[in-house]
Amino acid sequence: MSQGNEDKLRLMVVDDEPDNLDLLYRTFRRDFEVLKASSGPNALQILEREGEMGIIISDQRMPGMNGTEFLSKTVERYPDTIRIVLTGYTDVEDLVDAINTGKVFKYITKPWIPDDLRAVVQQAAETYRVLKKRTNELRRALRRRESLFNGVMTAIRESLDYRSMLQTIVASIGRVFEASHCILHPIENGHLTKDTFLYRDGTTDPDRTNSEGELSSLALDEGILIQTVLESHKVELDQGDADGQPYIRLIVPLTYQHNLLAILALYQSGTAYPWLPEDIQLIEGVAEQAALAISQAKLYQQIQEQTQQMRAELQVARQIQSNLLRQSMPEVEGLTVQACCVPANEVGGDFFEVYVHPQGDIWLTVGDVSGKGVPAALFMASAISVLRRELAQEMSPEPEVVMQNLNSSLSEDLIGNNRFITMVLARYNPVTRHLAYANAGHIYPMVWSHRLVTTEVSEPGRAITVEPDYLKVRGIPLGIRPVWKAAAGNVTMQSGEVFLLTSDGITEATFTDEAVENGQQTSSMLQQTGLWRLLMYEPFPFDLSHLLARVRSHNSVQEDDQTILSLEVL
Repeated sequence: MSQGNEDKLRLMVVDDEPDNLDLLYRTFRRDFEVLKASSGPNALQILEREGEMGIIISDQRMPGMNGTEFLSKTVERYPDTIRIVLTGYTDVEDLVDAINTGKVFKYITKPWIPDDLRAVVQQAAETYRVLKKRTNELRRALRRRESLFNGVMTAIRESLDYRSMLQTIVASIGRVFEASHCILHPIENGHLTKDTFLYRDGTTDPDRTNSEGELSSLALDEGILIQTVLESHKVELDQGDADGQPYIRLIVPLTYQHNLLAILALYQSGTAYPWLPEDIQLIEGVAEQAALAISQAKLYQQIQEQTQQMRAELQVARQIQSNLLRQSMPEVEGLTVQACCVPANEVGGDFFEVYVHPQGDIWLTVGDVSGKGVPAALFMASAISVLRRELAQEMSPEPEVVMQNLNSSLSEDLIGNNRFITMVLARYNPVTRHLAYANAGHIYPMVWSHRLVTTEVSEPGRAITVEPDYLKVRGIPLGIRPVWKAAAGNVTMQSGEVFLLTSDGITEATFTDEAVENGQQTSSMLQQTGLWRLLMYEPFPFDLSHLLARVRSHNSVQEDDQTILSLEVL
């Protein structure tokens, strides 16, 4: 506070001579609330305690801290205070120093003439009052401008999409700045679009923004000004009279990074409070921020459109990829073949194939292209195409030979794109029950007697003696080397046994253990040992979809493609 009450300003007098302090006090005590200080440090302590003074009168020559040094310490914290220096010397350097560093209003020599001093102090008081009033007005105006600015920008940023944002911009600016009407013209590729967004006297009506006749009746023809702004990217202001009413037209470009995004036309007619220069400046500031918001909204809209298009394309790709896989399993007497593939994304790199050769052999394969998404899906499609070509030979080939030919056809592209394929290819003869297989870096296939294990599980207290046979003959993945070499494995299947192929999306799935430790369930990677624990408790006959449902029930988020294929000898 600079005043002790409504009428008196506070005045501080600072002098190291008590007589001068008393004289100054008696001179001004009737018209001011006077505070005395005997030194610069003492005065600073009083200011710290009492706050701003309207006027400070300080002696220049004081021990310890002279008047100029003291006054300079008050400038930053109390910029509105009027400062007067008293001195018995006419030192030019002191005078210049006091004016420059202490922001001194007057420099008075001792001994002073009382009436002259009163006149100077009265002038200082009037100057302080005017300065304080103007400062307060500017602060109020600044707070109002900040409030308007923040209000408009908050409303704009709350808009959800591009079109609603444009309507919010025109409505918010038109309402806050009391425009008779306000029109926003979006710009695309340097040209006005057919869309316009209108605010008029407190109302917004998007459905009426395309009525050219109505717009022309609301305002003077703004086409020339708009075209000028379209070319110059600069604000255009026009004032005049129409039908005896004063008007102001303001055309503002909304530009972001040198790109003209829209043109805002504001029209004010017959108002008692026309726009001041600072109002126009504030409108331009709001327009700059609105342009940034429009740019972000357009970018978001483009991303949304691209995302929707990509999703639609991926759905088509997913259907195409699904159609590449066998839609139905062959019916072979004495056998049950089941298969399922669930991509983690719209498309994936897992695949399976079931092919019945004209000679009667049943070919089974599960493969996994490294990586996910579209690149993996393209290699998956190539692998199936080449595989079917190889399997369709007149004579049923050996599994390891097919693997070699697959690697020969695909290795150059796989190596060039830093990809590889793991897969198991098996050939089963229904007559001899002989199964030959080749493994290119894939998970070990499993063979077990499902009929026997379900019998043991069904008998309470009986120990489970059945163990799975992991077929462990394996070579490197396809696409690692130009030439693939590995031995084939062989096994003879028995009645009631199941041959199972899976991808790592099954064995690496997170599984919640049924056992509870310390009151908390534990989760871990399923792996082949965990898969076997699930298989032991699968009902008879073996149902692949039931097993997959159990695995997936423990995965809230599928992290990898999941493919599984089984052949059961009845």
